[in-house]
Amino acid sequence: MTGTGDHEDAATYGATAQAAIRRPRTWWGRKGTAAKVESYTRISFHLFPVAQLVTALLSLTPVPARSALPVAGAVLVHVVLGLRLTGQALDWVAGRRAQPRRLLCAYVACGFAGAAIAALVLVKLPDDPPATYYTACAGTYVLFLAFGCGLGVLVLRTHRQSLVAVAVATFGGWLLGSALLPAPAAAALALSTLLSAGGLTLASRFSVWLLQAVYELDEARHTRARLAVAEERLRFGRDLHDVLGRNLSVIALKSELAVRLARRDRPEAVEQMEEVQRIAQESQREVREVVRGYREPDLFTELLGAQGVLSAAGITCTVTGTPTGLPRPVQAALAWVVREAVTNVLRHGNAAHCRIALTVLPVGPRAKGRPPVAELTVENDGVPSAPAPSPGSPDSTGGHGLAGLRERLAAEQGTLEAGPAGKSAFRLVARVPVPADEVAEAGVPAGDASERARQELE
Repeated sequence: MTGTGDHEDAATYGATAQAAIRRPRTWWGRKGTAAKVESYTRISFHLFPVAQLVTALLSLTPVPARSALPVAGAVLVHVVLGLRLTGQALDWVAGRRAQPRRLLCAYVACGFAGAAIAALVLVKLPDDPPATYYTACAGTYVLFLAFGCGLGVLVLRTHRQSLVAVAVATFGGWLLGSALLPAPAAAALALSTLLSAGGLTLASRFSVWLLQAVYELDEARHTRARLAVAEERLRFGRDLHDVLGRNLSVIALKSELAVRLARRDRPEAVEQMEEVQRIAQESQREVREVVRGYREPDLFTELLGAQGVLSAAGITCTVTGTPTGLPRPVQAALAWVVREAVTNVLRHGNAAHCRIALTVLPVGPRAKGRPPVAELTVENDGVPSAPAPSPGSPDSTGGHGLAGLRERLAAEQGTLEAGPAGKSAFRLVARVPVPADEVAEAGVPAGDASERARQELE
């Protein structure tokens, strides 16, 4: 029986996974939270060089072509290096490659060289240039230093190194400006470089810190999941030890006693071996109960999982009712129904809506003398118009999956009905009687079971 259950579990989960794989999902939807944050960060930083290129070209529009071409060429080289540095720097932050120091040095050197070219263009302008000429060249000068610092700090490890980078960009820009421009112009450009480089550096460091924090949280989540699995394994091991340890010790002692009695031709040896047989059978039963409790599904979890899986597959899922108060055997039987039903919804047809309703019937004056019945209804649309498979096939109404559900429900005196409901809908109804002394709060109506389940699980 245990082996059959394992095969059914594997088939159910395998079918769910295959159905999820078959359904096409967007590039963004296939990513996890950490991957989404990393993609957003990469896109944002790759837009920095693009913004530098667009701003510089628009600024150089009024400048004569002979003067603007050298600056535009330097901007283009700086942008290409910036795009490459951004990708390698974020790979380094993620721990996928070594620190790109050579590329950083080339990028910084190109930035200072471009700033020098922009300053030379300022020097070569006419004696009384239009304000637009001066603004364009000065702005390009600042862009080289500011973006060079803002993207360069991605390769630095500490905040102190980032502050040093801002100071170097500002002081280096002031020295370069003082060598080629009047003192007031050099001071103004240095102040602009300080503000621009400081703002871009702050944004870059914050983005890197946020990305690293998301990586750490994702790793912590995986670690917590692994610890939960390890803790569950330890609990299962303790349960098996508690069940088998004492009984095996008794079996060993009684077997030794039976051997000694048999050597003396004492008739009590048979009684001892019968006791050993009884204890062994009792141990086997207890182990089965432990394994069954370990593998027993939880209805709260299955309802949450059904809603999550169907929503991820693009199917609107509505869950009503709550399993609060239902006995554990009833919840376990209905949990298998939810699991199999969701698998069938994903495997067959092209459903857009799915409704899962859990109620306890009958409740009221007419229910006298009859035990309440927990009724689970799973209904979905999008059933294909093709003829249904033959009753002997695995996926038909009488198929292997539903046949297994009927066997599970039969163990709790439950029933299962499955079939079309209208032209393009399929309905599965499972009913399990609830002992009157255990109904507790099971008949209390509830709204969204997912919200109630989250509160219970937390």
